[in-house]
Amino acid sequence: MTRWIVLALGLAGVLCGPVSTSADAPARSAVRGESLSPSCGSKPAKVDESRFVVIGGIEQWVTAKGDSCASPILLFISGGPGNPLSGLSDSIYGAGERDFIVVQWDQRGAGMTYGRSPPAPGEKLTIERMTQDGNELAAYLAKRYGKRKVILWGSSWGSILAVHMIKAHPELFYAYVGTSQIVNSVEAQAASYEKLLQLAVKEKDQDSLAVLRQVGSPPWTDPRSFGKVRRIIRKYEAKVTLAPPDHWHRAAAYTTAKAEADYEAGEDYSFMNFVGMKGDGMLSKVDLPSLGTNFDIPVFFVEGAHDLLAPPELARRYYDSIKAPAKGWVLLEHSGHDPNQEVVDAEYKVLREDVLPLTRDK
Repeated sequence: MTRWIVLALGLAGVLCGPVSTSADAPARSAVRGESLSPSCGSKPAKVDESRFVVIGGIEQWVTAKGDSCASPILLFISGGPGNPLSGLSDSIYGAGERDFIVVQWDQRGAGMTYGRSPPAPGEKLTIERMTQDGNELAAYLAKRYGKRKVILWGSSWGSILAVHMIKAHPELFYAYVGTSQIVNSVEAQAASYEKLLQLAVKEKDQDSLAVLRQVGSPPWTDPRSFGKVRRIIRKYEAKVTLAPPDHWHRAAAYTTAKAEADYEAGEDYSFMNFVGMKGDGMLSKVDLPSLGTNFDIPVFFVEGAHDLLAPPELARRYYDSIKAPAKGWVLLEHSGHDPNQEVVDAEYKVLREDVLPLTRDK
């Protein structure tokens, strides 16, 4: 995501007190001793909660907003890792609050969570630990707002984590909507690199060609290589995609000096854990088909046709292999890897038309 979009920053000074959850299995973890949200009384009211919740033994930042507590929960798993969208949620995803309780989560090692619960020296992020965190959060949300399940929605890194969450505990979720779906890291990097080479040759872009030749073909063992290639991806995607709207902006509470420092420190920490010092980070282990392609819940993909980081043909091959109670595919002609208004509109169309009916009286 572009730098100005991903700076969804935290502010520790405006918090509610932490809410503890157990570290037991997700189905039992939610909220021993936690009363139902005041918003969810006999007459459902507007939901607007921001708080630290103890998940996986540490305090993690969670926001929940919706026009009615009667609405289903929509848990968004942001990309990065390290790029939470809590501060941007109102301007990007505010329209969804009419039909859903939109939940944003600053994951372990990111944003407000990083500021409140910084990792211990040498502590590593793992897909397994973050999967447990995500499912513990899903169970907490269902209990707190009086629901049977939640809807899961993941983008980029979030699409990796979301599939792991579903595979571990499908009973927690009504359906999954994935965007900028990453499937297999080795295949994605190879396909991305070849596409970029072809584009740079066609454009006679000597600067990009020099960088691509310098880093060489993936897999990379230098963490800087990923960032160098990512900048070229953004340059070429910008030529053929719609830019994000000017009205997308961070909420004021996420723009303090401390919040920005916490965000950037968390972004750096998460990035290094993602790619690894020698190309051996979490990304190197991503192979979603190896988890199995049978899903117990409906699955929907919304993909940008010009995604050069997670090429849509790889997502399509994965999608075609999936067996699920229902599934759907949307390919957007003016979008790439990062979100724009076309992506958000398409996501909400799928959520309202295909997913919302699944949550009624179930």
